[in-house]
Amino acid sequence: MRYRVDLRSDTVTTPSEAMRRAMAAAEVGDDWYGDDPTVNRLQELAAELTGKEAAIYVPTGTMANQIGLRLHVGGAGHLVLCEGRSHVATTEMMTSAVLSGVTYRAVEAGPRGLTADDVAAGMHPDAYFDVEVVDLISLENTMGGYAGTVAPVEEFRAIRKIAESEGVPVHLDGALIFNASAASGVPVAEYANEADTLMFCVSKGLGAPIGSLLCGPQDLMPEARRLKILFGGAWRQAGVMAAAGLVALEEGPGRLSLDHARARRLAEGIAEIAPLAVDPDAVETNMVFADVSSLGLDPMDAIELLGREGLGVTPIGPGVLRMVTHVDVDDAGIDLALGAWRAVVAST
Repeated sequence: MRYRVDLRSDTVTTPSEAMRRAMAAAEVGDDWYGDDPTVNRLQELAAELTGKEAAIYVPTGTMANQIGLRLHVGGAGHLVLCEGRSHVATTEMMTSAVLSGVTYRAVEAGPRGLTADDVAAGMHPDAYFDVEVVDLISLENTMGGYAGTVAPVEEFRAIRKIAESEGVPVHLDGALIFNASAASGVPVAEYANEADTLMFCVSKGLGAPIGSLLCGPQDLMPEARRLKILFGGAWRQAGVMAAAGLVALEEGPGRLSLDHARARRLAEGIAEIAPLAVDPDAVETNMVFADVSSLGLDPMDAIELLGREGLGVTPIGPGVLRMVTHVDVDDAGIDLALGAWRAVVAST
């Protein structure tokens, strides 16, 4: 279905004219051999922005996360400590089992993610296997399972201290780390400094059509590259896509605050139309969660009704719909979205 306003995800964006020009003119090579110059420039820029030594460009955020996890755990039969609603423990749970043989010690920590206390408590021994601690800590920022809330860098620093004392590495799922930075004012590199590896997507809020970057120490990159090939990510003339990623990193971060402001206006507007459906104060970045059970609606029925009005949304949990603002949604788009909600609520 084609929507007049598509808020299903920030992955639905179309490339900007600047991206299209850069893609058409991209200098390319074969990324299997590591000689695509545009991919290499993107990787160098990603490493610079995150304060890491090196980076690799891969097709998806899931692949970037899975390579990051596998780098640290080394193989099957390992335990990863994470927040219960995090992407790796939900959407990627089966992927992790298949590709790396890992499972999760998942803690329902809440909208700010894992705390240092959560991590300290989660490090208790696995008595049956005589393992002293978990093998890896996986953090996330923003917290997609909690409507894009921002994890505080101070908590990351406290967690890092515990991890270092236990000799356990830290991976950061920073798919939307630039949104976290825009909302908090904390530079991306400060968050990245508290993790051994991190990934971020250029295909979400930053607006590129494809791709994510896994960043970390140089000495991990040969194995990361091997895993990329093992997982099927040895794309060829990937510079065509990397060119859009370069534009995304140049143009995207500075405009994320617009997405955040529009998400807040959307939430405030829905709260006026359906007061029990949305809490505007819970909106910190570019996601809005709406509880349609308060309207007596089944989520799938609500999706169909909103779709008829031209609005695309996504189910995210029992009774809850998700809306995500992005570069392709302007102020007029928010007006159209509110009009759709107004029509649906009036018909119930």
